[in-house]
Amino acid sequence: MRPHRGLVLAAAVVALGLAVAAPAGASPETLKRSVGNILFGPFDIVCAPIVGSHTVFHNIQDIDDSMWVRVVYVIPGVAWNTTLQAGSGIIRTMTGLIELLPGIGLLPFRADLDPLFSPVEKADALVDYDTPVLNFKFCVDYVD
Repeated sequence: MRPHRGLVLAAAVVALGLAVAAPAGASPETLKRSVGNILFGPFDIVCAPIVGSHTVFHNIQDIDDSMWVRVVYVIPGVAWNTTLQAGSGIIRTMTGLIELLPGIGLLPFRADLDPLFSPVEKADALVDYDTPVLNFKFCVDYVD
């Protein structure tokens, strides 16, 4: 398993190096998004139980159902949301890998690809800090 981690880290370092060395008119957005998805998609998988439980807790507060519905909903709701969050983290990582080569290829041009997995761009996250080099966004709430 360690060679895969080293490969991902090496790809991230190369991609960030290319982004820094890009010409002034170049657009590194596709590469930036790709590297962010590769690096932070696994964090979404690890955070899935936290984000899934958080979403269920807030949804229970907002509904006007009976107390029994609120009690019975908790266990299947947390299981469902946790599974959905983890699956979305896997999809995020895979789309980051798919966008890596086009991101490197488009770096010298003023062109970008539309996101393959747009919920990452639109959804809220527990950590969301954008820098010129990388968008630190993880523990994304894909359900809300």
